[in-house]
Amino acid sequence: MGLTVAALVLMTVLFYLMNSIKIVRQGYEYTIEHFGRYTATANPGFNFYPAFFYRVGQKVNMMEQVIDIPGQEIITKDNAMVAADGVVFFQVLDAAKAAYEVSNLQSALFNLTTTNLRTVMGSMDLDETLSKRDEINARLLNVVDHATSPWGVKITRVEIKDIRPPADIINAMARQMKAEREKRANILDAEGARAGAILRAEGEKQGKILEAEGRREAAFRDAEARERGAEAEARATTAVSDAIAAGGTQAINYFIAQKYVEAIGKFATSPNAKTILFPVEATQLMGTLGGIGELTKEALAGGLSPAAAPAPAAPRKPGPFELPKA
Repeated sequence: MGLTVAALVLMTVLFYLMNSIKIVRQGYEYTIEHFGRYTATANPGFNFYPAFFYRVGQKVNMMEQVIDIPGQEIITKDNAMVAADGVVFFQVLDAAKAAYEVSNLQSALFNLTTTNLRTVMGSMDLDETLSKRDEINARLLNVVDHATSPWGVKITRVEIKDIRPPADIINAMARQMKAEREKRANILDAEGARAGAILRAEGEKQGKILEAEGRREAAFRDAEARERGAEAEARATTAVSDAIAAGGTQAINYFIAQKYVEAIGKFATSPNAKTILFPVEATQLMGTLGGIGELTKEALAGGLSPAAAPAPAAPRKPGPFELPKA
């Protein structure tokens, strides 16, 4: 009988000790209640709280968790109906507040996020909701995190997964995008044609300027050449005049006979000249050549050049190109 009582007492003590030992897993914290009132938080590891006096209130997950927000029908500021879904990442920082400040933490976070999602997206136009997801995420994160701070919860991230406009709006947006792209293409084509016309006009302008400058330069060169030729002709005329003034009529006869012989030579050396017609008789040509020879002899005998030789003393018959003497 005594052994049986001792065994019962031992078993009772062991059962009591086993119920007093609290082993908390990593990533969790347990709230400890003393006769229903929160007194402490059991951290991961070994914890001893006397049974029947202390008990575990709630086992709180301290790891980062995610709540999936299903598709929500939202009316935007410009009365367009869109469907949006997202995810919320949160982490419990204070186990006691998460256990006793709010009932059913995940349900509260879900409802808080969906209502604020409608509020934020409902204050924006359709184009803004489609193009400003980062702004929607930031605004939702700020609002939800501020609202859940009394619950000992930290909202680490809010992400919009998808925004789905109605099919008719998608078709209208596709047509709008196509029209916008065609508009930009037409503008680029017009700008390209304008630039090409400007470049062609500039090229034609530069070509005309260069052509005008070339004509001007050519005219200047031609005028300069004519001026140089006129100066040379004037100097030659002056030299001939001086020679005539010094030599008298015999010098004139000499120059005329020289030109006559040069002209005859050109006729004779021409490759196309088969027949030569002289404007004077052969006897007159011979007389002219004889007159040139006499002029040369007289010039050499008197020590003068043929151009300045004096007139002969004895009269003779003038040649075909000689001027009669006074």
